[in-house]
Amino acid sequence: MTTITHETDYLIVGAGAVGMAFADVLLSETDANIIIVDKYHKPGGHWNVAYPFVTLHQPSAFYGVSSTELSKGCIDQVGLNKGLNELASGAEVSAYFDNIMRERFLTSGRVSYFPMCDYKGDGKFISVLNGDEHQVTIKNKVVDATYLKTSVPSTHKPSFTIDTSAQFIPINDLVKVTKKPAGFIIIGGGKTGIDAVLWLLENKVDPDEIQWIMPRDAWFIDRQNTQPTMEFFNDAIGAQAGQMEAIAQSTSVDDMFERLEKAGVFLRLDSNVWPKMFHGATVSKMELTQLQRIKNMVRMGRVTHVGHNNIQLEQGEIKTSPEHIHVDCSASAITNLTVKPIFAGNVITPQTVRSYQPAFSSAFIAHIEAAYPDEKTKNHICGVVPLPNSVMDWVRLTAAFMRNQHIWSQDEALKKWLLNNRLDGFSKLVRSVDKTDMEKMMILNRLRENAMPAMGKLQQYLAADAAQGA
Repeated sequence: MTTITHETDYLIVGAGAVGMAFADVLLSETDANIIIVDKYHKPGGHWNVAYPFVTLHQPSAFYGVSSTELSKGCIDQVGLNKGLNELASGAEVSAYFDNIMRERFLTSGRVSYFPMCDYKGDGKFISVLNGDEHQVTIKNKVVDATYLKTSVPSTHKPSFTIDTSAQFIPINDLVKVTKKPAGFIIIGGGKTGIDAVLWLLENKVDPDEIQWIMPRDAWFIDRQNTQPTMEFFNDAIGAQAGQMEAIAQSTSVDDMFERLEKAGVFLRLDSNVWPKMFHGATVSKMELTQLQRIKNMVRMGRVTHVGHNNIQLEQGEIKTSPEHIHVDCSASAITNLTVKPIFAGNVITPQTVRSYQPAFSSAFIAHIEAAYPDEKTKNHICGVVPLPNSVMDWVRLTAAFMRNQHIWSQDEALKKWLLNNRLDGFSKLVRSVDKTDMEKMMILNRLRENAMPAMGKLQQYLAADAAQGA
């Protein structure tokens, strides 16, 4: 076995969206040399093993690396996202990252890329193809871009047991079905389950032949409120103003979510079922209408066993058969919810510093690494916005997000960077408002006037939750 030595300024572990976004900013804002190590054969991380019909669920303008547009600037004219900014397909995202690596990173002469390698820690990695061992001397820092541990259906192990006679497939294999089954049973209520149901319906499967196991109902974000272009200002910034008002005027967490729903901030599948989950899944109203065509909903908790003739759940069981296809959509998109300091000695651990936006967050963290001198300052600016699972997690992430926004607003150089960074669509949207446009100015005033009272309410709810858990 050969041992090859290298020297670099930054060693980035992981060539997914987080690692690529970080490297892109280092390349633009420093003269550093970079080594990127990844287990996959090409850049893109989990996009290499995503299901064939996956798309982004927020506009393409919010995704990718800072230097290069992913969005084509189009409004979708057909499909369930009609009238809204385009959503890149998995194939488009994968090709985009491949092009960034080949046409931007490698041509710079400052980036070395090692795919199909297993990182062992302490600057050591091994090629899984030829067994070569590499040892890196790192002048500055290691960037652990794998920390959030994205999980995908095709590679995760279900938490329940499965009878050998059951037709059990990951969502990836839906496109391989060659014979009409007795029915489809979707296991999982998150974004993957949503995508599976929508794909079946788009391919003319009778909704009565779809059974959806929904361990927990979730609050959804209305995609119309996430649009980063001026024609959607009243929706996007209006929803943020409505959110602040709903929080500020609420009397309890449940009352707050009722107000958020009435304000159009959140959607839910069934008006008779109170959601207990929040993962940040984003849907269009047309998609929601399609999802509501499914009447065979199973709300008996999580699956514990898929058997020959029945499926056992935490709170009961339902019938099935070997002729049914069971579609596994139970993988959590991100499996590591433990928060740790982003800057710690010679290690940088990118995490979300803005809600729902890991690519922006990683680019932002790279800028802070390049532009600010000491670890304490960097961690102060880069407060982690925790990833959500439950309803109370939304309270936590919103409070953390608002804290960060306040800190960033006090730094003129940082405000300028945000304004010019393509992944931060909303700063430019707000700054572009004509002050004579009274309708838009009223929305901005509502947002500003309710921000501090809203923060006070969030802190109140968090304190009460902490006291209850103590």
